[in-house]
Amino acid sequence: MTLPLLISGLSDLAGRYDVILSDVWGVIHNGEQRHPAACSALASWADTQGPVILISNAARPSADVVPQLRTLGIAQEVWQGFVSSGDATRAILAPLAPGPAWIIGDDRHTGLYEGLGMAFSDPDRAAFISCTGPNDDETDIPEDYRSRFEVAVARGLTMICANPDLVVQRGDRLIYCAGSLAKLYAELGGEVEMAGKPHAPIYASCLSEANRLLGRPVDRARVLCVGDGIPTDIIGANRQGLDVLFITSGIHAKEAVGQDAAGLAALLAQSGATTTYAITDLAW
Repeated sequence: MTLPLLISGLSDLAGRYDVILSDVWGVIHNGEQRHPAACSALASWADTQGPVILISNAARPSADVVPQLRTLGIAQEVWQGFVSSGDATRAILAPLAPGPAWIIGDDRHTGLYEGLGMAFSDPDRAAFISCTGPNDDETDIPEDYRSRFEVAVARGLTMICANPDLVVQRGDRLIYCAGSLAKLYAELGGEVEMAGKPHAPIYASCLSEANRLLGRPVDRARVLCVGDGIPTDIIGANRQGLDVLFITSGIHAKEAVGQDAAGLAALLAQSGATTTYAITDLAW
């Protein structure tokens, strides 16, 4: 079993990496408040080591996520590039227009469809499903969608899932994301397609962005991923053969915080994952 190196801050890794691919929700904010030490650490890295690219499973295009970050007081110097699952999902949706699509998700995610010429319908007439999350993530649970999913599965509809996250922190609560709905849909026999973490398309986009920011092809051995989600951030980095720093205070805090290296390795092994480094909260 590979044991992670427990670090005290990003400064411990100075000189080892040229680019950081950092998760957003769970690393630099919790949906309600920014994490000042984490933001400062990424800004310090960008100032002294190399670019930081935010890699988010947000179902919205990255340009639509930036205003939320600014509302939380997260300054632009924290990142130099930004790729979201919404960006990668638009590339999947564009060839499917005009659909029609059965849309699942709230009004915050309408930007995902802007300019695509997409038509919308219900599960009885749609050509496919586009899911950005529950219609009301404060109250809905995946089981609320079972009967409608059964209809869609019987019709052979593919679900395009714009956010593979199962849950995310909002303050001190965990709320369901699109990935939880996609999980139920797959369990019912439906086909699901995703572009966000842990899947390859979003990483390809991030590495292309790294090439642009560096002005040369990036050395994958000098790319560090940072994240708190084992099924998405950690496994995604593992699949890409990239080093990864596990933030243990995020969605796995109840199982991970306070664990030594062996305990963290055992926790990750339950999901077939490993991590290069671990830290409770991101800091410099």
